Amino acid sequence: MSKLWAGRADGTINEAAEAFNASITFDKRLFREDITGSIAHASMLGKQGIISKEETNTLIVALGEMLSDLESGALAVDESAEDIHSFVEEALVKKVGAVGKKLHTARSRNDQVALDMKLFARKAVDEIKGKILSLVAALTDKAEEYKGAVMSGYTHLQRAQPITFGQHLLAYAFMFLRDASRLSDARARLNTSPIGAAALAGTTYPTDRFYEAELLAFDGVAENSIDAVSDRDHVVELLADLSLVMTHLSRLSEELVLWSSFEFKYIELSDDFTTGSSIMPQKKNPDMAELARGKTGRVYGDLITMLTVLKGLPLAYNKDMQEDKECFFDAVDTVNACLDVYIPMISSMKANVENMLSAAKEGYINATDLADYLTKKGLPFREAYKLVGEIVRDAIGKKLSLEDIPLAEYRKYSDLFDEDLYEDIAIVNCVNKRTSYGGTAVASVEKQISIIREKLGGV
Repeated sequence: MSKLWAGRADGTINEAAEAFNASITFDKRLFREDITGSIAHASMLGKQGIISKEETNTLIVALGEMLSDLESGALAVDESAEDIHSFVEEALVKKVGAVGKKLHTARSRNDQVALDMKLFARKAVDEIKGKILSLVAALTDKAEEYKGAVMSGYTHLQRAQPITFGQHLLAYAFMFLRDASRLSDARARLNTSPIGAAALAGTTYPTDRFYEAELLAFDGVAENSIDAVSDRDHVVELLADLSLVMTHLSRLSEELVLWSSFEFKYIELSDDFTTGSSIMPQKKNPDMAELARGKTGRVYGDLITMLTVLKGLPLAYNKDMQEDKECFFDAVDTVNACLDVYIPMISSMKANVENMLSAAKEGYINATDLADYLTKKGLPFREAYKLVGEIVRDAIGKKLSLEDIPLAEYRKYSDLFDEDLYEDIAIVNCVNKRTSYGGTAVASVEKQISIIREKLGGV
């Protein structure tokens, strides 16, 4: 296939160099964006009288047919082409003849590829954001189901204070809501059209960049032609946002792995999202959660790749920027795959409420409530804290829970203790007393659920 740049050079290079230079094997997935952008460009050329209306109609019809044929498989991408732009133009010329060569008027591959990537990124953001919101909905539904299920809250992976399983799940729901918000912000920033910047300096043709941008549903145009072709900030920003999505998935994955272990037995994942062992018949492995946790490193690597590509590039376009595609495609594909698994995995997850409550009762996680009890009786908190620490130490030695210590023993520590202490330190009561805004009481969890449902309705 002939090269778009043949002329000054003869269009032939070393075979290894040609393979090294080519991007068709991965940028062929941009055929929809390339043809969509080309249709808009042809429309603008016709509107401005740069080509005739007849030529415009010929190009638009032919491009539309090519898109349909590529979608159906009637037309296959020729991987001997240098890139998707070369393939589309060559196939167009074969289809309509010399008029096909007019499509590239007032356009460069530099602004063309920048446009294609923005169109692809915009679509990817919309798809991923939709899946994130579905995951938020799944987490919220599960939180409502278990809004009163008491479990240990942890700090330093040590049992800390009693919470509800519903509130714990909602913490992730709010994380993912922020992810969706970040993606929306990034989408708004990327939604300016680079097309019409040409190679870097603009064009001598009387183009209408605003019309072309409007056809492609952009909010406006890039104000500087050099910036338009060299900008990949949106790729970096989206990779950073996707990295945070994976961070949150990875943290949740770690907890699912722990919670589903024999040592915890807090949850059970559906058989649809676990595997067995090839040698140990008793095993039920949380492989999907582990894979999501592992794939997080891929997306981090994609971000570092793009930052490294850009860090020393002079303006404007450089061939290094071809590296934006593989890392971005990989990140998008990885996040999509993880979300596709995670949404039904969370929806089908079951909690072992009895085990959660039993573990909560064994961890002295109501010690803060015991200290609060003394504080309400007039003892300064720091003194109460120290005294309760001594009580817990002694209780551990005697293998007693705080609820099992007789009142007579409590009174040896302080005369402030009375019968009402047992109601104050009952685990379920400890949860439901935490009615502060955002807290773990059932009423507070219900409020958080309503907030998320309202956001899901309006996001």
